[in-house]
Amino acid sequence: MPDGLAGPKQGRVLMTTDAVGGVWRYTLDLAAGFAARGIGTVLAALGPSPGRSQLKEVRDAGLELVETGLALDWTADSPAELAAVIGELQALARGERVAGVHLHAPALAGPAGWAMPVVAVAHSCVATWWRAVHGGALPADFRWRTEATAAGLRTADAVIAPSAAHAAAVREVYGPVAVRVVWNGSDLALEPSPAGRGGQGEGGPLSPTFPALTPTLSRREREAGAVLTAGRLWDEGKNVSALDRAAPFLGAPIRAAGPVRGPNGAAIDLPHLHLLGNLDPAGMAEAYTSASVFASMARYEPFGLSVLEAARAGMRLVLSDIPSFRELWDGAAIFVRDEAELLPALRRALDETGNGGAQARAAHYTMRATVDDTLAVHRSVGALA
Repeated sequence: MPDGLAGPKQGRVLMTTDAVGGVWRYTLDLAAGFAARGIGTVLAALGPSPGRSQLKEVRDAGLELVETGLALDWTADSPAELAAVIGELQALARGERVAGVHLHAPALAGPAGWAMPVVAVAHSCVATWWRAVHGGALPADFRWRTEATAAGLRTADAVIAPSAAHAAAVREVYGPVAVRVVWNGSDLALEPSPAGRGGQGEGGPLSPTFPALTPTLSRREREAGAVLTAGRLWDEGKNVSALDRAAPFLGAPIRAAGPVRGPNGAAIDLPHLHLLGNLDPAGMAEAYTSASVFASMARYEPFGLSVLEAARAGMRLVLSDIPSFRELWDGAAIFVRDEAELLPALRRALDETGNGGAQARAAHYTMRATVDDTLAVHRSVGALA
């Protein structure tokens, strides 16, 4: 049989990724977990090209990456551009002869046309984001994107959400969609591994793309107090401006890791925060070990991978009281219902010792569980043997 007509390669998956936010960490760690179980992946990067440190992560993990140059579902200018993106991904899947497809956004599934089973992960979408952040009628630019997500939810052979709270939000917006919950995981080392990068962390092999923690401050210096937040700082849903307003009155620095400008043109001014910029994994590991409190005032957070990493690093958590954070961290974080409660909560967290059970809770959210549960979904739709 000519190579171009060969059937699918068993145990090989096309996985889309986005170099802008937490999806990158999720997909790299998931692909590494697949590889450890004999499942090959072709990573297809959409949106802005990965940076130099991100490309190094891919090489260090021994993963295969295709930089497509295609628009993300939420940055495509029109339904026609999104349809073209989907067509290119379908052609790539056929050309790579994969047995299954793992999409990081349901809108990328399109209305039809895949030659192999498709699993779509509802990490987020503009409709659930708008509902949580603004409420009311969707703007015109969001309506066609919401219709595209609805079509993809129907096309996908299985849909995954990273929390039960987000699965409920998806059903509230799109109707009775069958959504399976697979919590995100992290193998960020709870303690530095004596075996180095090849060592075993709690819950399975350490991610080859995230270094073991090596504290850069003494216990006394760390406990003297600093607050960290991280993520897409420009995203209104992260509500980082609440931390910026609190910062002048706290008496301790609030550091913020992540971009202040997004690929969609959104930007934010945070004059009172100590901006760390975009950090590579080693930089994030240092940030987690150089502060005692992690804070998020997010209005919209389907999971919150940076919260999990902070908790694994031993930080105390101050979180907005939203359903996803309650699901994941109830009893292990200080919850803030509104901005008036933020300063007292931060001061309390800075004064406390220990981390309120967050590190113990974080030990339940491992990449081993995430990989195994995700592979089970792929097998259930016939993508993998």
